[in-house]
Amino acid sequence: MSKVIHPIAGAVALLMIASFWLSTVVVELSGRAATIATVKSMIPWGFSVLIPALIVAAISGRSLAKKRGGPILARKQKRMPFIAANGILILVPSAFYLSFKAQAGDMDVGFYLVQALELIAGAINITLLGLNTADGLRLSGKLRRPPVSRG
Repeated sequence: MSKVIHPIAGAVALLMIASFWLSTVVVELSGRAATIATVKSMIPWGFSVLIPALIVAAISGRSLAKKRGGPILARKQKRMPFIAANGILILVPSAFYLSFKAQAGDMDVGFYLVQALELIAGAINITLLGLNTADGLRLSGKLRRPPVSRG
């Protein structure tokens, strides 16, 4: 069962985080304060999908890891504490801060500094989760390691 649930939960989590990040960039490029405020106020509502997906991915991942070992799994496990800390300490508090500031129409220097931090931390988590996805596909045999060039 974990072999089915884990990739689905992981994909949902990665897609949610990527959609938060991309929607932020797109609305900032539009420059419309009302649209920015709408997107920033909706992101915390997305946590109602994201957080359960992350929990399910973590639990199912641990279950799958009990049956395996090796360097690919070790890489995935090494990334996870950083991904979790980044989310808990930077991304979630930033999202709530930015939501409150945007709803108040207070998009000042502090708003944009926190948003820059959020975008950087989000890009890091998207990258790390993408690497974990690729490693998971390798572990499942659905993605082969590229051949080593000997030239």
